[in-house]
Amino acid sequence: MNTTSKNIILSLLVLTSGIYAQADTLGDVQAKGSLSCGVSSGLVGFSSTDSVGRWKGLDVDVCRAVAAATLGDANKVKFVPLTAKERFTALQSGEIDLLVRNTTWTTTRDTSLGFNFAGVNYYDGQGFMVKKSLGVTSAKELDGATFCLQAGTTTELTLADYFISNGMSYKSSPSDTSAQSKKGFATGRCDALTSDQSQLYALKTTLKDPSSAIILKDIISKEPLGPVVRQGDDKWFNIVKWSLNTMIAAEEFGINSNNVNTKFKNPEALRLLGRSGNLHKHLGLDKKWAFNIISQVGNYAQSFDRNIGKDTPLKISRGLNALWRDGGILYSPPFR
Repeated sequence: MNTTSKNIILSLLVLTSGIYAQADTLGDVQAKGSLSCGVSSGLVGFSSTDSVGRWKGLDVDVCRAVAAATLGDANKVKFVPLTAKERFTALQSGEIDLLVRNTTWTTTRDTSLGFNFAGVNYYDGQGFMVKKSLGVTSAKELDGATFCLQAGTTTELTLADYFISNGMSYKSSPSDTSAQSKKGFATGRCDALTSDQSQLYALKTTLKDPSSAIILKDIISKEPLGPVVRQGDDKWFNIVKWSLNTMIAAEEFGINSNNVNTKFKNPEALRLLGRSGNLHKHLGLDKKWAFNIISQVGNYAQSFDRNIGKDTPLKISRGLNALWRDGGILYSPPFR
C-alpha cells in the first residue's frame, strides 16, 4: 500500500470516528435531564394538550416511553409542537432528539433526508371526509372536487396519484396545519378534506357539528406512521426502536402498568422486565428500562384504548393495529 493510499484511509478513519464521536444522543439527553420530542401542533388522540396544558396521545406516549427508558421518568419530556413543514428541519438541526409526529415512513424519507424510522406505532391510510349534504358515498364521485389538505405531507402526492390513476380531475387548497385545513372544510372552502384517516377521525370530533360530516370508507394509500431519528447514531436508533417494541410485546405477554410487578413465568417476559439476561447492557441502559416504560406509560393496548379507542371520542377500532394473533399486523421482534 503506497503512502497516498494510507493517508486517504487514515483521513477516512478520522472523519468516520469524528462523526460517531459526535453522535451521542443518549449522552446528550441524559446530560440535559430531559428528552426533546417533536410532536404535532395539535391532533386529538395523537398529540394534543388537555385543559391544564398536559400533553397526551398515542404519539406522546412513545415520547414518554423513550424518556422512561433513558431517564427513568416518563415525565421528563420537553414537547416541541411542529407543523408538517417544520418537523424534518427540527430533527436535522438537532432542535429535537426524536420526532413522533404522525409521520409516514416512505422510501424518500428513509434514504435521502438522513433519517431512520424506528418502527410503526400506527398503521394508517389516506381517506376523505365530506359533508353529509354533499350526498357522496365514494371517492370515485369526487371528480372535479376541491380538497383541503395539509401542505408538506404525503397527502399531496397520494391524492395526485389517485386522481391520475382514475382519470379524474381535482383542485387543492393547501394549509400549513391540520387546524387550518379543518377550518377550510368547515367554512366551505373545499368540498372534501383529505388526510390520514386517523387524522380525519380526530378532526371530525372538533367540528361544531360532527354529525354533519362523514368519513368515506375509501382508503387510497398505506401510511405507516412511526418515530424518526437522525442517522449516524445506532445506539439511539436501537433505544427508540426497542422502547416502542416494549409496549407492543408487553401487550402480547399480558403485562400492563397494573400487573407489572407480578411474578411472570414466561422466559421472554422475564428478559423484557430485566429479571433475567442482560439485554439492557446491549442498549446501554439501566436494567429496569423496560419495566419503567410499562409501569409508567403502559403497554400498547393501554395507550391505544385511552387515546383513540372505542371509549374515546375518536372511537377507532384496532383494525390493522391489533396484535398479529388478533387479526392485525402488529408485533415486536423477539426479546432474546
